[in-house]
Amino acid sequence: MRLLICAISLVLAAPLWADPAAPTAAPAPQAPVAQAAPSAPMDVEDLRMFVEIMDQIRSSYVEPVQDHTLWVDAVRGMLESLDPHSEYLDRNDYRALRDDTSGAFDGVGLELNMENDQLKVVAPIDGSPAQKAGIKAGDLIVKLNGQLVHGQSMQALIAQMNGAPGSRISVTIQRGNGPLQDIVMQRAHISVSAVQGSWIAPGVALLRISMFTEHTGQDLEEQTRKLRASGEIKGVVLDLRNNPGGVLTGAVAVADDFLDQGTIVSTRGRIKDADQTFVATPGQLFRDVPVVVLINGGTASAAEIVAGCLQDQHRALLLGTTSFGKGSVQSVLPLRGGRGIKLTTARYYTPSGRSIQAHGINPDLVVHQAEVKVSDDSALFYHESDLAGHLGNQQAARDSSPAGDHDELLAHDFQLYQALSILRAQVLMHPAASSSPAR
Repeated sequence: MRLLICAISLVLAAPLWADPAAPTAAPAPQAPVAQAAPSAPMDVEDLRMFVEIMDQIRSSYVEPVQDHTLWVDAVRGMLESLDPHSEYLDRNDYRALRDDTSGAFDGVGLELNMENDQLKVVAPIDGSPAQKAGIKAGDLIVKLNGQLVHGQSMQALIAQMNGAPGSRISVTIQRGNGPLQDIVMQRAHISVSAVQGSWIAPGVALLRISMFTEHTGQDLEEQTRKLRASGEIKGVVLDLRNNPGGVLTGAVAVADDFLDQGTIVSTRGRIKDADQTFVATPGQLFRDVPVVVLINGGTASAAEIVAGCLQDQHRALLLGTTSFGKGSVQSVLPLRGGRGIKLTTARYYTPSGRSIQAHGINPDLVVHQAEVKVSDDSALFYHESDLAGHLGNQQAARDSSPAGDHDELLAHDFQLYQALSILRAQVLMHPAASSSPAR
């Protein structure tokens, strides 16, 4: 069986995105499990110990437990003890994974990670109930519906967050060292628009990618066509902040839109089918157009693949703060009965051979988000036009797009303002840059 490796922030259950951008394989029809390298035979004593413990539980535990429950819990524990991203998928989880790679799901729209028994928000999905409720990257979820999350498995927590659209859930969070906050959200059907395009200045386009689905590459091309219908693109800000990742093929397609050649990403593992190299094809969307990529601590997995690729290929300037650092690959391996396991099978590497696992991608320019108060000092100075008898200007006034035009952006999003300033400088220095697509 050929493993379909994906870099996906996997939806373990319909309403909730779980572990940060775990590169995974999309579910496939039931098939034999791919063969790994030969391993040592199973230790008979270890097997005997397992059976003995199970027998003791069956006979002595305070309440009767079904054998099936013990077996499934044993499998869950075995997988979850490997790393934060490997896990067992029952029929519902397996079906949800197959359905949710399209980017539509029911829930509150949170990307979560279990870290030292703490449930931490990696990023809320754009437009989701969680984002609208004000939940931010880095928040700790302490309680769900009044019950502490400490000591519960990720699977159990996800089950609690499941629910029909319109149903409500109470989430207690802690932000930094601040007090606990109770937030009530209404679950919804979330159909993610992965790419949003807009103009932030004449000739400078903002392309915001909130996650990577199977169609993100097509969505990026469609947004680009719409922007070109209203003007020439002379500079691009690619915003990957708080992007939890998604399907690897979506990330490869996006990176390919900015390149004509060269490696995009490679994966290496023990299973033969996990060793892959993805290469760019001729015909980029933005030839000769300068690009700035925004990243932060919520930029994970598939989003890091794109950022690392464009940085290594010297195609874009990275601005912001260090990314999340999710550099392992999870493959979904089918089991009998419509079940499966999500297993870490490889690491991925940027074109220069970097592994960002547990390290992240460092931006070329470190710019922290900041609150800026704009001060208008124009009243402190006299100008030629204030002088009595000054000569008039016989030429028509021209729009020079002064910096004051972007005061609102400066106060609202300092990182984006800095990216815009860099691009405007590059456009001024290289006015002949063209945005004509090569394909």
